[in-house]
Amino acid sequence: MDFCIHLTLWQAPRDFAPQPRGRGRDDAARIAEKLNFAMDAKLRAVKAQQQREGDVAGEIRTRNRILHILQLYDRSAAWSVEEIAVEMDVSVSSAYRDVQELVRADFLTPVMGARYVLGPTFAHFDLLMRHGDPLLKVAEPLMRRLVEATTPSSASVLTRSYQDKVMCIHQEIGDPAARVGRYERGATMPMFRGATSKVILAHQSRRALERMYLAHEEEVRAISHWKSLKDLCLELDAIREAGVAVSDSEITPGTIGIAAPIFLEQRVVAGLSLIVRAEHCRLEPFRAAVIEAAGQISSQLAEVEGAWVARA
Repeated sequence: MDFCIHLTLWQAPRDFAPQPRGRGRDDAARIAEKLNFAMDAKLRAVKAQQQREGDVAGEIRTRNRILHILQLYDRSAAWSVEEIAVEMDVSVSSAYRDVQELVRADFLTPVMGARYVLGPTFAHFDLLMRHGDPLLKVAEPLMRRLVEATTPSSASVLTRSYQDKVMCIHQEIGDPAARVGRYERGATMPMFRGATSKVILAHQSRRALERMYLAHEEEVRAISHWKSLKDLCLELDAIREAGVAVSDSEITPGTIGIAAPIFLEQRVVAGLSLIVRAEHCRLEPFRAAVIEAAGQISSQLAEVEGAWVARA
């Protein structure tokens, strides 16, 4: 049917001269052959494009599965291929291929019991981050000085936002026996608890605050006195106005948290906190010391050429 349609649409040129009947049939056959060839070429091109799109989609799905595997390690330190397959709802053979790809890149390491743990590539990347982060280079000596200037029963903590949480990226400890809590690099805390989190939360946009509040409304009401988004915004406005947040035993019982924001190009890029045993806390001088240290870090960071610190 297609052949007939194409012949119907074909128009002869003006100088076309009628040919003998036999030759006319030959010309029609050649035209039909050319049309069929063009249609076949177009069909092959469409199939090739569909194949490429399918390959890309498959590659994206594979990358997503690999990310999913790595995210499982938030819940447990070691996984078997069979457990990974169940969690991801894929076949064991598919999970095995993904795991082996991660093993070849040292993102995962096999251990006894046919299980896999996070591999040394993460330690290498962490070293690169430590050496390349201008915020750490500026903040570390000032954080040590903050602990020395206040009390050994304290820890100075540098934090950034991480998803809907706050992550510690560095700490300086006074007396380890002071038991002010665990704030080692990579430790996370809830976004709505503690001065460390609130000082970063206070500088988020109203739209971001609304999104996070609605996503965690039940949790927020359970752990705080905020009964509405309006209550939350009122307290955060006060923190932003004061330039410092203070909390009492919200993360670690028996400790006071004092936190101030760190700025780069008028954006908050981190928070600086001092965690102190309550019995050793002198609130006013310690609060002033935290504000001063955060201001010094902000000033020195602004002088670093090409500082690329991400927004908190």
